[in-house]
Amino acid sequence: MNERADAISSLDKPWAYVVLTKPDVTFLVVVTTLAGFYLGSSGPIEWATLLSTVCATMLVAGGTAALNQYVERDLDAVMRRTASRPLPTGQLRPRDALIFGIVTIAAGAAWLALAANVLAALVALATTILYLGLYTPLKKRTPLSTAVGAIPGALPPLIGWAAAHGSLSLGGWILFAILFFWQFPHFMAIAWMYREDYARAGIRMLPVVDRKGDSTFRQIVCTSAILVWVSALPSVVGMAGIGYFFVALVLGMILLQVGLWANRSRSNIRAKWLMHATVAHIPLLLIFLVLDKLAVPGAR
Repeated sequence: MNERADAISSLDKPWAYVVLTKPDVTFLVVVTTLAGFYLGSSGPIEWATLLSTVCATMLVAGGTAALNQYVERDLDAVMRRTASRPLPTGQLRPRDALIFGIVTIAAGAAWLALAANVLAALVALATTILYLGLYTPLKKRTPLSTAVGAIPGALPPLIGWAAAHGSLSLGGWILFAILFFWQFPHFMAIAWMYREDYARAGIRMLPVVDRKGDSTFRQIVCTSAILVWVSALPSVVGMAGIGYFFVALVLGMILLQVGLWANRSRSNIRAKWLMHATVAHIPLLLIFLVLDKLAVPGAR
């Protein structure tokens, strides 16, 4: 019986390491880094550098996720949505996750520095430090942790921009701002759906302390409204043309309307629809921004 359990554990272990990297979150990091690189390129795309940037950023993001699960393994064990992760279930030992996280972050940062530039590597490391050093410990202390966590969450496009452009110029910071404000309706929708789970673990997300949801949905609506105008900024500064401007306004207004609709009943079902709307919004926005750059010679 023990031999069979060991065999199953051995077969499952590679997949456990994949789960440790939070593939869904890492995928979003890769997509926004890719967009940042393309939009930050002023000439022909350097495909080898692009591939290295994406792969190296994926390593840093995956390693950061692994260390986050290492730090929060006790919290994950008491939350239904995270109880099946590799550390709470014993698929991996904490020491395994710790070593895996450190090695992958170091490898990714070194790869970025060598294949792209030191600036891109420093931005990637800043993402890790802010996420693990500030956001993670603040989650049990204050609802403001979401605003702090939105900073490292918005840095991936700057990694791509720095790798392609060699500096952190205005266009990169606009991409940062778009992703920063987008995270509030996205994560507040998730936090509202799982507020009981967060409360059980002692995580002070806003919906945990705001039982009626007034502050939570006010933040969703306000940041969605800000996002409408922030997402239109690429056209204002010449990164994109008028076509993208109207697409950004339409997408932003749709997301805002979904937020207002969710606010009317504040049910988990409507929060889930809002979460899906945010998941659709950001890739569509970036796709249109990339397509617009193709159509606008000299846009950057």
